[in-house]
Amino acid sequence: GVENLAYLIYTSGSTGTPKGVMIPHAGAGAFLHWAQGVFSGCLSGTLASTSVCFDLSVFEIFVPLSVGGTVVLAENALHLPHLPGKESVALLNTVPSAAAELVRTGGIPASVRVVNLAGEALPRVLVERLYDAGVEEVYNLYGPSETTTYSTYVRVMRGDGRAPSIGRPIANTHVYVLDRAMQPVPVGVPGELFIGGAGVARGYFDRPALTAERFLPDPFSGEPGARLYRTGDRARWLAEGTLEFLGRIDQQVKIRGFRIEPGEIEAALRTHPQVREAVVLAREDAPGERRLVGYVVLQGPLPATELREHLRGHLPEYMVPGAFVLLDALPLTPNGKLDRRALPTPGRMEEETYVAPRTPLEEVLAGIWVDVLGLERVGVHESFFQLGGHSLLATRILYRVRNALHVELPVRALFEAPTVAELARHVESLLQAGVRPVLPPLVPLPRQEPLPLSFAQQRLWFLAQLQPESAAYNVPSALRLEGRLDAAALEATLREVVQRHEALRTSFAVRSGRPVQVIASEGRLSLPIVDLTGLEPERREAWLRTLAAAEAVRPFDLRRSPLLRALLIRLAGEDHALLLTHHHI
Repeated sequence: GVENLAYLIYTSGSTGTPKGVMIPHAGAGAFLHWAQGVFSGCLSGTLASTSVCFDLSVFEIFVPLSVGGTVVLAENALHLPHLPGKESVALLNTVPSAAAELVRTGGIPASVRVVNLAGEALPRVLVERLYDAGVEEVYNLYGPSETTTYSTYVRVMRGDGRAPSIGRPIANTHVYVLDRAMQPVPVGVPGELFIGGAGVARGYFDRPALTAERFLPDPFSGEPGARLYRTGDRARWLAEGTLEFLGRIDQQVKIRGFRIEPGEIEAALRTHPQVREAVVLAREDAPGERRLVGYVVLQGPLPATELREHLRGHLPEYMVPGAFVLLDALPLTPNGKLDRRALPTPGRMEEETYVAPRTPLEEVLAGIWVDVLGLERVGVHESFFQLGGHSLLATRILYRVRNALHVELPVRALFEAPTVAELARHVESLLQAGVRPVLPPLVPLPRQEPLPLSFAQQRLWFLAQLQPESAAYNVPSALRLEGRLDAAALEATLREVVQRHEALRTSFAVRSGRPVQVIASEGRLSLPIVDLTGLEPERREAWLRTLAAAEAVRPFDLRRSPLLRALLIRLAGEDHALLLTHHHI
C-alpha cells in the first residue's frame, strides 16, 4: 500500500547521532509525480552525482527513470566535464558551491538546459553566470529529507537583481511560517518554517521521542492524522507570495548581548557584486572572545574597508564581522555541502604594507594592541576595528593606556583615531600640553533631597507612564528549594539584602514636574507564603505554574518601594519554590 515504507535514509543529527527518516510510498510517489510535470522537457539526460546515502539521489535516479529518461552516473558533480557522456546531460542537479566551481572552470556542457540548485543559499551572481554559460532555466529548491527531498521551488529569472527566494510549495505540499504559539505570522515577519502534506515522512526509525518532537499534529488540516514537520529553519513570506530563507534557528548566536542570525549577514554579503560566496561563523579562538568571522570567495580584488562599508549600509554595526578570511573556494564535505569545521582561523583580510612602530609611544600602544587583540604584530596604520576590535575590546585598550601612560581617554577617542599612529599623535598632544584628563571622582551625594534619574531610569519611567499596567519590564525568577527551610530566616535575609542596597529601596516620584528617585530609609520586603501541601501532586505542580505565571506579569507601581517582591510556595514538608520578581528600573 501507499503507506508502506519506500525507503529509509539517514540524515545528520545535531547531537552527532544520525537519524533514519522513514519515507512511505505515498510521499515518494507524490514527489515523483510533481517532478515529472515540472521537468518533463529535460529528463532525457540527468546527471546522477549524489551518493544514494543522500536524498538528492531520489530525484537524480528515480525521476528520469520513471519517464524512460537516461541517468548519467558520475562520482561527483565536478567530474561532469570529464565524463564520456557529458553531452547527453540536459539536467544538472547539485549544490550551489559545486555549480559555482563548474561555472568558474567552464565545465558545464552546452547540452545542459536546466540547473537545479539546493542544499545551500543560492547567490544571485551564480544565477547570472549560469545564464551567461548558456543554461536556459535555473531553479532554486528547498526541502529537508523529512519531507521527501524537496518541498518548495522557484524558477529564478535572469536580471532580477534580488537574492533568490526558495519559492512556493510543490504540489500536494503545504508550508507555514509560524510563531512560538504555532500561529501564522504576517507577511514580512520572520518565523519558523513548518511543512505539511503528502511528502511528510512517517518519522524517525526507532526514535519515538524525537519523532514526537519534530512531527506535530497539523492544526490547519482537516485530514485525520495529518502532521507538520518542524524544520528548525527561519523564513518569512515575501509580498509576491514566495518564501525567503533566513537560516537555521539553532545557528542563531549571541555576540555581546545581541542575538544574531549569521544567515542574514551572509545574504547581505552576497549582495555585493564582487562576492561570489560567503559564510559567517561565530568563533571563539580565544577564551571569552567570541566574534563574528566572515569567509568570502571573491570574483576580484576587494579592499577590506569597502566590504565593511557595504555591510554597514545593510546591517547594524554589531552584525558586521570583526574579521574576514579570503578563500579561493569554500571547503566542502564529500557530498558537496559546506564543511564548516574546515574553515580556517582568521587572519588579515588582505596583505597590507606593514609599518613597524617608529617611536617609543607607538611601541607601547602597538604592544597593548597585540596583547588585547591576540595578534603576532600590529602595524601602525592598521585599523583597530578591521583587526577584529569592537567596543568591549576598546575599553580594555583604553584601560591599558591609562595604566601605562596615565592618560584618561574616552571610548570615542579610539573611534576617532583607530590606528596606532593616529592614537599616538592624539596621546602625544595631550602629554605635551600637560593635560592629564581624568574622570571626575565618584563621591556620594547627600540623601536628604530626592535624586535625579539615570538615563536608563528615565527611559523606563517614561514607558511606565505610557503603560502603567504593563509587565514588559518585570524580571521574574524562580528557585526550587529542597530540604529544611526556615521561612522566617529567609524573610529576614531578604529584608537585610534590601536594607543593604539602596537600589532595592528606591521608588520614583514627581517633584516640580520632574521624576526623582526617593530612597526609603528602611527596607520593607515581606515574604508571603502559599501552602499547597493539601493538594494532589499533579494539582500542586499545576498551581505552581499558575502562580509563577501570575506573579511574573503582575505590574509594579514605581511610586512604591521596594520594586522587588518575593513569594514562597510550600509544596511539601521539605519542598518549596521561591518566586522573586523585580522591575528592570
